[in-house]
Amino acid sequence: MSVAETRLKEFGLNLPPDWTPRGQFLPFRRDGKVIYLSGQICEWDGAVTHIGPVADTEDDIALAQKAAQICALNLLYRLRQACDGDLDRVASVLRLGGFVNCVAGFGATPQVINGATEVFVACFGENGWHARTAVGVSGLPGNAAVEVDAIVRLRD
Repeated sequence: MSVAETRLKEFGLNLPPDWTPRGQFLPFRRDGKVIYLSGQICEWDGAVTHIGPVADTEDDIALAQKAAQICALNLLYRLRQACDGDLDRVASVLRLGGFVNCVAGFGATPQVINGATEVFVACFGENGWHARTAVGVSGLPGNAAVEVDAIVRLRD
């Protein structure tokens, strides 16, 4: 088990079981040392765990942060595949793109996507910090509450 996966377990987090993507796309694309990870929704074992839209309440924001955490775990699962099973090959997380299925006027998208950021920082430490966007949208696949994509650089 990689150091990165051990760190996840120390935070009480596990990678999901494998699943079938909802559309016709690659889960990742590699260009040299850079891995582009397709967006992952808050899906676990084939079921969407958190349904949108997210409202501007403390409870909804907390649940949406959990949804973002699940998105990050799904991204790490696919990233592990891209790294031939070894997450310790990751040099740095370059960027996350976060999308929140929310009500009009929702202003807490950065708070929600913090749920994904925290997973990457827990997994990779300082190398998990990244540039990021957090955007509110009116719908996502499966009516999921959150979707996150990522760009990651591997070690030499």
